Amino acid sequence: MKKQVFKSLATVNKALLPSFTKRKLDITKASKLQLAIIAWRAYVTKNALG
Repeated sequence: MKKQVFKSLATVNKALLPSFTKRKLDITKASKLQLAIIAWRAYVTKNALG
């Protein structure tokens, strides 16, 4: 059940949130909001795969 929720959340994230790797964002120059988005996407991906 938990895994399904995170898989659907990952799909929503992919559609709505920006991909900073495609934009070649330098992580050392990222703003706090960008870092929060990166952390959120990593958290959701980790739980969707695990």
